[in-house]
Parts: sequence; structure tokens; C-alpha cells
Amino acid sequence: MGSADIVPGVSGGTMALVLGIYERLVHNIRTAAGGISSLLRGRMGRARRQFGDVEWLFLVFLAAGIGLALFSLAALIEHLLEDEPQATAAAFFGLVAGSITIAWRLVRRWDPLRLSVLVAVALAAFFLLGLRSEDVTEPALWMYFAAGVLAIVAMILPGISGSFVLLMIGMYEAVLTAVNQRDLGILAVFIVGAAIGLAAFSTLLDRLLRDHHDTVMAVLIGLMAGSLRVLWPWPDGTDTARLARPVDWVVPLIAAATGLVVVLVIGWAGQRTQSREIRTQNSDRVAPFPDSEL
Repeated sequence: MGSADIVPGVSGGTMALVLGIYERLVHNIRTAAGGISSLLRGRMGRARRQFGDVEWLFLVFLAAGIGLALFSLAALIEHLLEDEPQATAAAFFGLVAGSITIAWRLVRRWDPLRLSVLVAVALAAFFLLGLRSEDVTEPALWMYFAAGVLAIVAMILPGISGSFVLLMIGMYEAVLTAVNQRDLGILAVFIVGAAIGLAAFSTLLDRLLRDHHDTVMAVLIGLMAGSLRVLWPWPDGTDTARLARPVDWVVPLIAAATGLVVVLVIGWAGQRTQSREIRTQNSDRVAPFPDSEL
């Protein structure tokens, strides 16, 4: 999730969806946010119960992995985006395309309404993601806070990249520079904004996933489909005359195919893990002795 969030156009939420932990993640964040809210209101008993329901080990390891990837891979991803833009974009194009395939299978029942929602959201995302903004020079601290709020909301939604939202509002270079230079003051302001945005949005998203699961999934698939515009390896301005040579297609096509296969394999592994967990939970509910011996 952390390495995906560095790249404009790829969402950490997409990776969570592929790995089969998306709804679990949203539910835990919502529960923790509810506990913090109860604590601030002085409802200690309620806060204690809510904090007790949170899978803290799951969240801690996930946060550690995201943080490790952000700090260790930011420079590498920045290098690849500058020196190998076509191959890098193609690899992530394949990742998102594979994610759409996996997310499609998570919808329990398709109908004309959900298909219409998917198409409408995909078209809206396609056109909105064409918007760009000039980089902000010497942004104020409050801009880092606002960027954190917007980026985290985008990060948790499959199909919307937090990095691309930063690119759209002109804050991508400033935040990436702060990460690479380990500017802890600026990063703290950004993280506070992200924490507040995550707490506020996760409650709404958890409720929507619980009450309108298939429709929400159709929206998320539409967002991912629309986001493919950003990851097209040969954006406007590319010298298309060079693409007449087959050799210029080989590396991007191999990168895209590799990304697609990687996601499908990860999704398959995630489904197997979930199936084992479900079987384990069901076996724990079975009585340890046959009825005749009871």
C-alpha cells in the first residue's frame, strides 16, 4: 500500500482491496475513530469497549509496512518516474487493470443500476483526472494540513490516488521533497491532517459498505477504471512517431503484463487466506465431541 501511494494514479486502497483486507481495514479505522471520539467526549466506558474491538496488531503492522515503503521507496519511485516513465506507468496500469478484475468478483449481484453507476463514475473520474495544477512554491503549513486531509481520503478509496490528488492541487513535489529530506515538522502537520481526514471519512465509508455493499463496490470499480487514464504509458505530448517501431512497445507491454499477473496472483493468495480463516472460524464453532458422546 505504501509503495502504491507514492505513485500518482495508484491507490493504496486498491492494493488493500486486492489483498482482501479492504473492508477489515475500513472497519478497524472506523472503530478506532469512534473510540477517540468517545474519549474526547468523556465517555470512558464506551471508549474502552470500542478500543477493545480494534485489531491493534493488524493496524500497527500495516502502518509500519506503509511507513517503511514510503521512506525507503520514495527516492526509487521518483527516479523511475523520471527516467523510465513509460515502463513504470505501464506496470501500474497492469496493477490497476488486475485490481478491477478482482473487485468485479466481489460484487455479489450485478443489475442495470449498478452497471450504470459504474459507467457514470468511470466517465466522471476519467475527465476529472485530466485536471492538473501547477506546483505550489513554498506552501504554508496549513496547505500541508489540507493536503493530508485530501490525500488520505483518496488513499483509502480504491481507484483514487492520494499522490495524484496532491499532483492535482500542486502539492505533490512539496510533500515528496519533505519525505526525502525527512522534514519532520512538515510531515507532522501532514500526518495530523491525514489522521483527522481518515477518522472522519472512515465512519461514512464503513456504513456505506455495510448497508450498500454492491453499489459501493460498483463505484470503486468505476473509480479504478477511470484512473487508468493517468497511467496510460504514452500520455499527451509523447512522440507517437517513435511508437511505430514494435521495439518501443515491448518493454511497456511486458511491464503491464507483469503488473497484471502480480495482482492476480496476490488476489488468489488473498482469497485462499480468507478461505482458510473462514474455515478455521467455522471449525471453532463445532462441538468437540459427537452428539452421541455428549
